[in-house]
Formats: sequence, structure tokens, C-alpha cells
Amino acid sequence: MWAIDTPAFIPLFLVSVLALFTKGNLRGAILLGVIALSGIHLWNVPAGTSVSLSFLGYELTPYKVDKLSLMFGYIFHIAALIGVIYSLHVKDTMQQVAAPLYAGSALGAIFAGDLLTLFVFWELLAITSVFLIWARRTERAYQAGIRYLIVQVMSGVILLGGLIIYYGKTGSLDFGYIGLDGIGSWCIFLAFGIKACFPLLHNWATDSYPEATPTGTVFLSAFTTKVAVYALARSFPGTELLVFIGAAMTCFPIFFAVIENDLRRVLAYSMINQIGFMICGIGIGTALAVNGAVSHAFNDIIFKGLLFMSMGAVLHVTGRINGSDLGGLYKSMPKTAMLCIVGAASISAFPLFSGFVSKSMVMSAALEEGYHWVWLMLLFASAGVFHHAGIKIPYFAFFAHDSGLRVSEPPKNMLVAMTISAILCITIGVYPGWLYSLLPFDTGYNPYDATHVLAQTQILFFSALAFVWLNLRGLYPPELHSVNLDVDWIYRRFLPRTLKASFSWIWSQDAMLRSRVLEQLDNFYNYLARLHYPGSKASQVRPTGNMVMWVAVLLAVYMWLLLSFVN
Repeated sequence: MWAIDTPAFIPLFLVSVLALFTKGNLRGAILLGVIALSGIHLWNVPAGTSVSLSFLGYELTPYKVDKLSLMFGYIFHIAALIGVIYSLHVKDTMQQVAAPLYAGSALGAIFAGDLLTLFVFWELLAITSVFLIWARRTERAYQAGIRYLIVQVMSGVILLGGLIIYYGKTGSLDFGYIGLDGIGSWCIFLAFGIKACFPLLHNWATDSYPEATPTGTVFLSAFTTKVAVYALARSFPGTELLVFIGAAMTCFPIFFAVIENDLRRVLAYSMINQIGFMICGIGIGTALAVNGAVSHAFNDIIFKGLLFMSMGAVLHVTGRINGSDLGGLYKSMPKTAMLCIVGAASISAFPLFSGFVSKSMVMSAALEEGYHWVWLMLLFASAGVFHHAGIKIPYFAFFAHDSGLRVSEPPKNMLVAMTISAILCITIGVYPGWLYSLLPFDTGYNPYDATHVLAQTQILFFSALAFVWLNLRGLYPPELHSVNLDVDWIYRRFLPRTLKASFSWIWSQDAMLRSRVLEQLDNFYNYLARLHYPGSKASQVRPTGNMVMWVAVLLAVYMWLLLSFVN
């Protein structure tokens, strides 16, 4: 076993190198073995362990361990292990190398003790994860990956600008409490918000996650957004703005998820809904609320991963993922259907399932701190998530109308991975004490108070009753082949025009240069404005190298302005 202060990301980076030069069962065994050993090693690392070094005159802490980072470190190892088991049947070197690199980058970010180290792993998260989208090797996946990469790299650039300004003001790069005090901290807050899917900044997730491979989406759902939740919990606890941002995040995705046909996109919206509960808890900032946010992140990785795995299994065996094309699969996929129902019960916060023991903490904290309107929004969101994830996902995939599809269960490794997740969902729900023992604060909270159980049961009962009544009356939104426009339409439509206006001074300069700029901006416009759904006339448009050049130029100008501001 390696030294106690060995950074947690190193074993996963090393195993990705080994995966590059091995194949088949040997590769799978190495991946599982190293990730398991890394998790055991982390379990024995005490809080307070740290590694410091000097770099270009800066004192950095690339590895710093406390109870908050350990909590995320444990679940990231569990997620990586389950994800590798789920993908053992895959022989694609790209995915099996990118996945541990991605997981390792997430571990590097949460154990970073300074903002510069955080920035390095923040960008590595983007670079390593995009290959899980491109690995599907379709035009839609390629385009979604490009958009994903642009947004994620932009988040990193904003983070870099923010930490430069923050360091210029405070003289510290410590990755601890920051708060909203000055333009530097606001930039850092915005960078975290992009990865956390704040409202109007969320479309990168609903755009890219459904286009990834069936196994890649499982990894994607576990790391990027949860690293952002961790970063907000460390740097901005008690920031009241987060209470209202989180409350909005719990509510608005419900309306998109209910009308969405692509079931993996439904789960992407559902993921934003669940992150909203975490963000709200962080904003409330009390010990109970932060415990609720962190424990819900822990549970969400498991039950959302289980739902993504069940839909990935459906996609793997049928080649279809739209609710309108599915139905009746319980006849030939009963095991997958049952495991999916466990995930649906967990995300819906049924008592004795994992979601109940964490979500109730955030809602209790909201009441205790006097956020009564926010509590009502969370209550509405709890009913809504039961509709779109608790009922819609298993109902339209496995029941509803009979699509006539007669398939088999997915490969055994997929079933094993889903079974492990389902067992964890039930175990945590029945015995929450061991999860609570890992939390940053000891609050003595008991989720199985009669009031909590009765209130949640009533919500679920009346929500189910509403679904049945709407369905029988023909009022529930049907599953249709359609395009549902989200707010990304705004910036796809108007960003290129804004860029043209910003460069208006070029129009009076050299004619050849003007023509060249107009040509490239038109290409950029066609790329951003194109809807990536089948049937779109611009679906064959591919981004050019010049488009990437223009993005690089804009980012360079942005960095120059920031550095000028600091000086």
C-alpha cells in the first residue's frame, strides 16, 4: 500500500495509463483492483492530512483532507467502482481510459487545498469527461461534446480570472470560505455556478448527458456537478443568494422533464432539480442544512446513477430511449425494471429509501430558519420529482403501452452494478446512522420522526393520485417526438449577433479583414443557432478550427482585461 499522504487522484491516473496498454479481462481486473485499493487507502487517511509545496513563489496545498472532502472522496470511489463494473462489457479504450482520468480529476479537485490546484483539476474535469460524450461517435455526440467543452473551459477561465483578482486583493490562494466580497469572489462564484447548473447556465448538462454513451452518462452524472456542489459548500456556505437559486433550481426543471420524451434528458433535468436541494441547503448554511446538502449529494450520486444505469441498459438492449418508443419492457427485462423502481423510490424520497434521510434535512432546516416560502417551493419540487423521475421514468420505459419490443436483460455486469446501487439505496434508507457518522457536523438528526414520515407519505400519495387522474383523463403530457426549446435558444440565437455588434469597429477597417471576420462569425452563428435534434436543416454543420480560434481570442482578451484590472 502507498504512503498515507499520497494524493487520492494518483492511483486513478496511474490505472488509466495501465488501461491504455492492456485489454479485455486484464484491463477490467486492473481497473477494479486499483480503484478498490484506492478507496481502502482513503478510508485509512485521517482528517488533517495535507501536503504542501512551493511553486513559482506561491505556497500551495495540492492535497488537504478534512471531513467534508473525505465524504465526497468516499462516494467518488464508490461511484467509480460501480461505473467500472457497469462498463466491463465495453471494449472501447477511449472510454476505459477517460473514465478513471475523469474520476481522478474529481478527486484532485475535492482534495485541493488551494485555488490554483483547484483550477488545474477543474479544467482536467472538462478535458477528460468530454471523451465519454465523443465515444458514442455520432454527429450529435460530436456537436454536443464541442458545446460541452466550450462551456466547461469557459467556467475554468472565469475561475482563473477570479482567483487572480481574489489573490490580488487578499494575498491568499487558500481554498476555504470566500463569500461574496468583490469581483474576484463573484467570478469564482459564477465559475462554480456554471458547473452546478445554475438557472440559465444549465443547458450544457441537458444537452450533452443524453448524447454520451450508455456507460459514459453514468460517470458524467456522478462527478462534475457534485464537484461544484462541494466547492460551493466549502467556499460559500450561508450565502443567502444560494437559497433562492437552489429553490428555483428545484422547481423549473420539473416542467421541462414532464414534457420531455428522451428519458435520459428527463434524468438530466431531474439531476438539476436534485442539485437545487443541495444548493439551497448550502445557502441556508446551518449545520443541519449543510449536512443535508452533503448527504443528499452522496445519495444522489447513487440513486441518480442507478436510474441512468437502468436507462442505459434499456438503450443498450433496444437502441431506443424515447418514452414514445418504449413500454412493456417489464415482460422481458423484469430485473432491470425492479432495480429502476428502487432508484425511482429513492429519488422520490420514499421512507426507507436513501433520498428520504437526506432531503428531509434540507427541508427541516428551511423551516427552522424561517424560509417558509422556500419550504413551500421545496415541497412542490418534492411532489414534482415523484412525477417526472419517480413515476415517468419506470412507467414509460417498462409499463404504459406495449411497444412490442421483446429483448433480453442487459449483460450481467450491468445488472451487478445496478444491484449494488439498489442495495446501497435501501441500506442507507433503513440504516442512515452510518451515513450520518461521515457528515461534517453532528446534529443528532432523526429522519424517522412521525411528522416527517407522515408529511412525506401524504405528498407521495397525492402526487401519485394526481398522476393517475391526469393520465386517465388524458391530460398528462403525452410522449411525443418533439423539440422542446430551453433557454439555450436565447444565446444560440443572439450571442452571434452580439459578437457582430461588438466587432463593429472592424467594419471600418481593411475590407479583406472585414470579409474574413464576417465569414467566421457567420460560421459561428450557424453552429450555435443550430438545433442539434434530428431533422434540423443545419444538423450537418460542423464547427471549424477558426471557430475555436475565435473562442481562444475572446478568452485571451478576457484574461488581458482581468490582468489589467488587477494591476
